[in-house]
Amino acid sequence: MSAFFTRTAMKAVEQGWVPDSIVRSGIRSLCRQRMREIQIPKARQSQHLDEFVRNMGEAPVAPLVHKANEQHYEVPAAFFQQVLGAQLKYSSSFWDGVDTLDQAELQALALSCEHADLKDGQEVLELGCGWGSLTLWMAKSYPNSTITAVSNSHSQRSFIEQRAMEAGLGNVRVITADINHFSMDQGFDRILSVEMFEHLRNYASIFDRVAGWLKPDGRFFMHIFCHHSTPYLFEVRDDTDWMSRYFFSGGMMPSADLPLKFQDSLCFANRWDWSGVEYQKTAEAWLDNLDAARDEVFAIFSDTYGSADAKMWM
Repeated sequence: MSAFFTRTAMKAVEQGWVPDSIVRSGIRSLCRQRMREIQIPKARQSQHLDEFVRNMGEAPVAPLVHKANEQHYEVPAAFFQQVLGAQLKYSSSFWDGVDTLDQAELQALALSCEHADLKDGQEVLELGCGWGSLTLWMAKSYPNSTITAVSNSHSQRSFIEQRAMEAGLGNVRVITADINHFSMDQGFDRILSVEMFEHLRNYASIFDRVAGWLKPDGRFFMHIFCHHSTPYLFEVRDDTDWMSRYFFSGGMMPSADLPLKFQDSLCFANRWDWSGVEYQKTAEAWLDNLDAARDEVFAIFSDTYGSADAKMWM
C-alpha cells in the first residue's frame, strides 16, 4: 500500500466520509498486519521477552505523560458522559450473563473489588483513577475505608471530587500527580490499578515503589489488557500507525506473563484471565452510544478542538 494512498484513506476516514463497514475492514487489515509483525518463532520467544524486559528497565516509568493527557484525560468529561456507561468506566466491562453496558460496568467493578480482596475499613490507593468509576464504587461499597485516588489530570480530579460531594462521600481523596514523580509517605492495605500500566514502561521501578507504599500484609491488584504471548510497543513508524500517533502514544501492549518477570519487590499471588471478547463488547457499546449522540459529541468536540478538527475526533 503506497504512502499516498494510506494518507488519502486516513484523511477520508478522519473526515467521516467512510462508512463503518469499510472502516472495520481497514482496522481488521491493520490488525492482521500487526499479528504478522509480532509472530515470533517459538525458539526465539524467550529471547524476545528477555530483550523486551531489558529495554523496559532502561526507560522512564511513564514515557509520554503529557500525550496521555492530551489524548484521553483532558478530553471534556461531557464526551465520556455521552459514550461510557453510567459509572463512566473507561476500561473493559464484564459481560457474563448481562446485556447492557451499565450492568457490565457494575459487574466488572464488583469483580475487581472481589479479586483485590477489599474489606471495609481498609486504606486503599488507586493508581490511574480515570473518571472515578472504581474510586466512587469503592467509596460507596466500603464506607469505613479511605480511598486515595491518583490521576495525572486536573479535570478528572475536579470531576471526581464533584461527584463524591454530590453522593455525600467523605472518604475520597483525589491527588493530581505525574506517576514518574509520585510518592506517598503512608502505607496502604490495598493498591489497585485498572488499565494504567499499559501507559507505563519501567515495571521494575514502579513495582518497587508500589511495594514501599504497601503495609506489611498489603496487596496490589493490577488489571491490564494484554496479548496472550507477545508484548509490543505502540510506535509511530508510518502513516498506518494512527493509534500510536493520536490515541496511545508511548503505550505498550503487555503480554499476559510480562508482569511475572518483575518479582524482586512484589511476589505473584493470583491471576484471572478475561477473554478479549469482554473488551470487544465494551467497545461496541461505546460505539453504539457515540452513534446515538453524534450531534451532541460533535458540539463538544467543536468547542474543544474547533469545528474544522471536530470530525477527525468523531
